[in-house]
Amino acid sequence: MKALRRLRMSYHRGGVSLRHLAENMSRRRKRMLLLLADLLVINLSLFKALSLSLNRLPGSADLANAWLLFPALTLIGGSLAWGLGLPKIKLNAYDWSAILRTAVFASLMAVAGLAVDRVWPSSVPASLFYTYGLILFTISVLGRIGMLHALLWVYRRKVEQRRVLIYGAGSTGIQLAAALSTHDSIDPLAFVDDNPALRGLTISGVPVYGPGDLRQLIRNRRIDRVLLAMPQLSRSELSLKLARLQSFDVDVHAVPSFAQLAGEKELLRRIEPVSLEGLLGRAQIQDELPGARDTFAGRSVMVTGAGGSIGSELCRQLADCNPARIVLFDNSEPALYQIDRELRGIDMLRGIDDRTPPEIVAQLGSVTDAGTVRRVIAEYGVQTVLHTAAYKHVPLVEENPLAGLQNNVIGTRVVAEAARDMGLENFLLVSTDKAVRPKNMMGASKRMAELIVQDLATRATETRFSMVRFGNVLGSSGSVIPLFHDQIARGGPVTVTHDDVTRYFMTIPEAARLVLTAISFARGGDLFVLDMGEPVPIRRLAEQMIEGAGLTVQSDDNPNGDIRIVITGLRRGEKLHEELLSGPDRVTTPHPKILRAQEESLSEIEVATMLRDLQLALDASDAEAARKVVLRWIRDNAFDEAPGTVVFSTQPGQ
Repeated sequence: MKALRRLRMSYHRGGVSLRHLAENMSRRRKRMLLLLADLLVINLSLFKALSLSLNRLPGSADLANAWLLFPALTLIGGSLAWGLGLPKIKLNAYDWSAILRTAVFASLMAVAGLAVDRVWPSSVPASLFYTYGLILFTISVLGRIGMLHALLWVYRRKVEQRRVLIYGAGSTGIQLAAALSTHDSIDPLAFVDDNPALRGLTISGVPVYGPGDLRQLIRNRRIDRVLLAMPQLSRSELSLKLARLQSFDVDVHAVPSFAQLAGEKELLRRIEPVSLEGLLGRAQIQDELPGARDTFAGRSVMVTGAGGSIGSELCRQLADCNPARIVLFDNSEPALYQIDRELRGIDMLRGIDDRTPPEIVAQLGSVTDAGTVRRVIAEYGVQTVLHTAAYKHVPLVEENPLAGLQNNVIGTRVVAEAARDMGLENFLLVSTDKAVRPKNMMGASKRMAELIVQDLATRATETRFSMVRFGNVLGSSGSVIPLFHDQIARGGPVTVTHDDVTRYFMTIPEAARLVLTAISFARGGDLFVLDMGEPVPIRRLAEQMIEGAGLTVQSDDNPNGDIRIVITGLRRGEKLHEELLSGPDRVTTPHPKILRAQEESLSEIEVATMLRDLQLALDASDAEAARKVVLRWIRDNAFDEAPGTVVFSTQPGQ
């Protein structure tokens, strides 16, 4: 009775008891079980071959005629299997070399059957032994594979699986997938490869996708970790690829080639993660969007500049807030196509998330075209506008001030006035730290945009106007991080404008997450400032990135270093240090990383005069007149200061 109770308990515990049995069985017992399995297959294969030869199940007379073959081949097969080491091959190590060894075993058994039949003749045809060898090989291989999958099923039943994506479907990636496929707690779900010829294929049972599918795969397949299996890349190229993958907000690990691992540490201990915390000097914000979900759920939201770095990330995170519709508005066809394709997803990935996806609408147009903006808002029932569309590259706007002012200032006025006139619920302007005491035309244009929104907020009765101001984001087009990566990949030099220059940084997902959270705090006329932490010295950042690529900095103390850092001098309109606030007044919000600033604004008449004068300058294509408008109305500008002058800075939280 005790034995029966133990058996019943083992049955109810299922995988746990079976796993315990498998883990605690001695190696000798495991080998004996595999040997017994081989002996069973030897006899089963002979019986099957005899059935095929007779074209029916063998009767007692047939078995009596061939009875000697069964014990003889059992003895010979047991000896051959042990001699070839088949029972010694672990199930999770049953690879092509083991299959080849099984083929040799099956061939020798066929020859042994012919030899036994010659010594003790029976009435079976000689062709039976050729069939016997093929059947023995097939059942032996399938049996080993079946036992492996059964064992993995037992191990994985009670173990949490780590969901892995492998970037690189080359030889290293294929070998890695094969190795991980037999791991009890790691599940390789997909390959991503840059080679278009590989996309759509299935390699080692794992489907291959393109880089454009990466974000959708990570989200819908709930990927825990991306393994970068591209050891052929140079150290600098590898560092670049790793940093770009980090923007997907997932753990990224670089895998050395299997040749490099020979005689060294085991695989999973050699896979090293890349940490943005080391670059920024602080931990990243990983919390959810508590208030944003309620703000956007079931709403129709329009994002201007939807194809840009911030705009596209806002769209991705909006999709997780259950809006009814996301209207993508951009004047760049390639950028709009890319984010539209990404948000709509790939057919093979649809249906993984049980939630109803939002309707995605892509609209080409300029924010300076009032007719198009109002038509899109009306046609798609837009209730909230996230205005990110802007020309943001300081040197380009400095060289093209009229275009920058037209897009950043007049475009903001057009969209904001449309939001007010059409009774939208929310309008949020994404601004920049360069709008504080601006020293360049890009920063001045964004400050003027802030003044327009501040003015409209004072008279709006239905629309809540707000602004969010933050600094540089890692990985955006034209930012210093990809520039440094490209320079390192080319072998240097890395260019820094000044030894003491500093900038605020945060990741694109972090910035977008805080922007969406901030709008839930809006009361009207709010200027939110994101806590960017401490400013990062750009020279130190360059040194860290060079060292992170496995290289050394060339200097007077290290003349044999790999990469040289060159000081080029501050560019026109560039500050030595950026600021987030123009004054000390700020109050806290429910989120510790979001502050509400109190800053001076212009009156309605002053804003109207500013816009009238600016429009006259733009209509006349008079850059000097436009500059005079900026100098007149941006009262806290720093245009007249000498290049590189250190200006007053008030950091959040101080």
